[in-house]
Amino acid sequence: MNTTDKNRAPSAAAKDVSHKANKDHVVIFDTTLRDGEQSPGATMTHAEKLEIAGLLDEMGVDIIEAGFPIASEGDFSAVSEIARTAQRAVICGLARAQIRDIDRCWEAVQHARQPRIHTFIGTSPLHRAIPNLTQDEMADRIHQTVTHARNLCDNVQWSPMDATRTEWDYLCRVVEIAIKAGASTINIPDTVGYTAPVESADLIRRLIAEVPGAQDVIFATHCHNDLGMATANSLAAVEGGARQIECTINGLGERAGNTALEEVVMAMKVRRDIMPYTTSIDTRKIMNISRRVAAVSGFAVQFNKAIVGKNAFAHESGIHQDGMLKNAETFEIMRPEDVGISGTSLPLGKHSGRAALRAKLKDLGIEAGDNQLKDIFVRFKDLADRKKEVFDDDLLALVSTTGEGEDYLELINLKVICGTAPAEAVLEMDVAGVEKSATCHGDGPVDATFKAVRAIYPNDARLQLYQVNAVTEGTDAQATVSVRLEEDGLIATGQSADTDTVVASALAYIHALNRLRVRREKSSGDVAEVSYKDLT
Repeated sequence: MNTTDKNRAPSAAAKDVSHKANKDHVVIFDTTLRDGEQSPGATMTHAEKLEIAGLLDEMGVDIIEAGFPIASEGDFSAVSEIARTAQRAVICGLARAQIRDIDRCWEAVQHARQPRIHTFIGTSPLHRAIPNLTQDEMADRIHQTVTHARNLCDNVQWSPMDATRTEWDYLCRVVEIAIKAGASTINIPDTVGYTAPVESADLIRRLIAEVPGAQDVIFATHCHNDLGMATANSLAAVEGGARQIECTINGLGERAGNTALEEVVMAMKVRRDIMPYTTSIDTRKIMNISRRVAAVSGFAVQFNKAIVGKNAFAHESGIHQDGMLKNAETFEIMRPEDVGISGTSLPLGKHSGRAALRAKLKDLGIEAGDNQLKDIFVRFKDLADRKKEVFDDDLLALVSTTGEGEDYLELINLKVICGTAPAEAVLEMDVAGVEKSATCHGDGPVDATFKAVRAIYPNDARLQLYQVNAVTEGTDAQATVSVRLEEDGLIATGQSADTDTVVASALAYIHALNRLRVRREKSSGDVAEVSYKDLT
């Protein structure tokens, strides 16, 4: 649609979200695929982005910020496909305060059932100094770009980046300009995690009270966790009148991360006595998507992470265990099943069939296609032969490492000898259909194995992260290994699981090399210069 009416009322699509945001409903805006993916090393493949978007949509997320379309052809493609396939959520793309950014964003999201353009500019003195814009010049840029976005799309969100460090009078001025230009959502970002809860609530409350037209739009909050207050600041903003929270799964994001979706949603659900707000989130799907985001990003969830950490519902203290046995409510304020946690072990063995496996996967919230099920079944049979007990978490680990489809490099066989002498790794690999082998020594079995991989497939990739986590308990537990590699500015993460930690390490390293190779092939001419200099 095109129009020159800059001051028209919010459209039907905008009202669809604003209606739910009225009174006590809080809109959940998930930016895992945009802000979350900006966390170094968290870059996802095209298929992974589509999968996570689908899970977010199914879970009831109101708005999915699918990416930054101008950043690369890959990001544009992912946002476009998510826009075409989303069933329920509003699909949003991010754009700088630049006409070409906004046009590219609209091109990507326009086919969504409910599209949104999110445009932003840094308004604090520090951020204004980078493109060297005066207050008046920036104000003109805001009016021009928001108006342009509104003429393309009837659902526009605008953000003054680093709002919490912007002068109060100027923040009010630019918010009013954005509202008059047609923005239906005003997002107030705490870009560097600087604010505190009392300030967060007061800032939203004062903007709503003092800015002309504020009563006709939705105010949103976007908090970073640099001081560990992102969740508290977001909830305080809601208390101050915000009715949209921007967040990510597991709190993924730059530096210390963003507000964690699972934390704000469960806080409002558990403490409705003091926070009488609702969301559209099916909380029973939280754990499944948390695990998938951790797997595809390579960012494992810390054990004591609220809601989704491994220890979130674990009790070891004798006093706690005694209380739990008598009444679970003594030490649990929410039920594990409320967030999709199952404590039961997998009642399947090596004699179980595909039908039983498919049914169990469905119980865990996983719909597997025939080809994927076939692959999982083969892996399950192999695991059942090696483990006395197979738990739900074991099965989830199998699913997370199934069907990668990046097989330029494949592990054929690995034999490691280690002890008091230097470790020796004898490795056989398939490289583009050609079998190759190498024997290397190293400072431990993993070092020797990685050296053998490099001997077969020479590369200059630097190991940024090597992380091992046990999936379940016991000496026969599967180890989940995450490996992050960097080469010439490109970052790729690989992950695998196996009862043999060294084998899991080799598979994760090879997986990361495969992904790095694909990324390298696609990188030529793919990434745009996303910086302030284009704003001038």
